[in-house]
Amino acid sequence: MEKARLEELYSTTIKPQLQKQLGIKNVMEVPKITKVVLNVGVKDAVSDSKAIQGVFEIVTKISGQNPLKTLAKKSIAGFKLREGMPIGVKVTLRGRRMYEFLDRLINLALPKVRDFQGVPSKFDGRGNYNLGIKEWIIFPEVDYDIGSKIHGLNITIHTSAGTDERGFVLLENFGMPFRRK
Repeated sequence: MEKARLEELYSTTIKPQLQKQLGIKNVMEVPKITKVVLNVGVKDAVSDSKAIQGVFEIVTKISGQNPLKTLAKKSIAGFKLREGMPIGVKVTLRGRRMYEFLDRLINLALPKVRDFQGVPSKFDGRGNYNLGIKEWIIFPEVDYDIGSKIHGLNITIHTSAGTDERGFVLLENFGMPFRRK
């Protein structure tokens, strides 16, 4: 099975470039992307049990694999929420699907955002990156129906970088369009 385009780019170009750029002697120490997690919270799921099914199908289209339903951990009376109720969906991508998703995100979806200035360069302290997208209709797989509801999408990119600086350099080499300061 042939590799995804970004995976091939990483192994042939980005990895040697990072090794030189970060001054790493051991090839195994070069940072890499380990997984990408997509998460959608569905607040309508509390009152409408069918709302989560539509979100489930669209996240499947975007990611290329079936997501898991996330359940409420505890009951909150103010939100009419009971423990164990489905309140969202999430999917973890690894390997080929992860690289294909990143390719679509960086090269197709993000440039479609109106008035796009770049994504913020804020990491979590360990080299992992979180990105919130307000509307999932920027993905080419999503057909926009006027009747359907638009949801936001949280994308977490886990890396083996260890530090924010290394994580930033890794994602910048992949072509992540960070804001210029």
